[in-house]
Amino acid sequence: MARKSKRFREIEKLVNVEKTYALTEAIEILKKCPQVKFDQSVELSLKTGVDTRKSDQQVRGTVSLPNGTGKKMIIVVFARADKVKEALDAGADYAGNEELLEKVTGGWTEFNAVISTPDMMREVGKLGKVLGPRGLMPTPKAGTVTADVAKAIKEVKSGKIEFKADKSGVINALVGKLSFSTDKLMENAQALLSAISRARPVTAKGIFFKSLAISSTMGPGLKVDVNSLTNLQGGKEV
Repeated sequence: MARKSKRFREIEKLVNVEKTYALTEAIEILKKCPQVKFDQSVELSLKTGVDTRKSDQQVRGTVSLPNGTGKKMIIVVFARADKVKEALDAGADYAGNEELLEKVTGGWTEFNAVISTPDMMREVGKLGKVLGPRGLMPTPKAGTVTADVAKAIKEVKSGKIEFKADKSGVINALVGKLSFSTDKLMENAQALLSAISRARPVTAKGIFFKSLAISSTMGPGLKVDVNSLTNLQGGKEV
């Protein structure tokens, strides 16, 4: 049997795998875990009670995290003519059309947010194999297909994220960095979960928030008691 690392043994002392924690307690435990050489991301994983095989039970939306994500956003904007300059002036890292499309088609992926004007979507749609698996395909619902590129860029930079339930009804979403205070991580988590609650399909029956976990990049996954959240109860705002 392989010998456990010192870091792993220290984490084991902090975590009870059988326990379901209040969210604040879970965050504090993640913060107490042995540090690594980078600022870890903190992510929530929510199992919903929807049946995503049914078209009327899709859960998808956006939310602006009040304290941002802590993640440096490298934004690509696909646009033409004056919209290219507008995008660059608004803070886009890259903006353009045919040459930029060819660059991404060739395998360049050094970005983590994509915005497109509506007139470019026919061409951008051809990048589905590159953007789709990374969750970067622009969509009108997420506000990333728009003629108002300046507004979209501002929203992305201020912490707007998209959430979507996968085939198993699970939503995984970033809520900040481990260096954030517990209060800031709590505020971001509350904002995310409230937005998911509002996105509940009217056809979804029974318990909507079935289980919840929180983890950091190099830390453990901790089970969280949904009822520990002050403004949520069983997936509904109270």
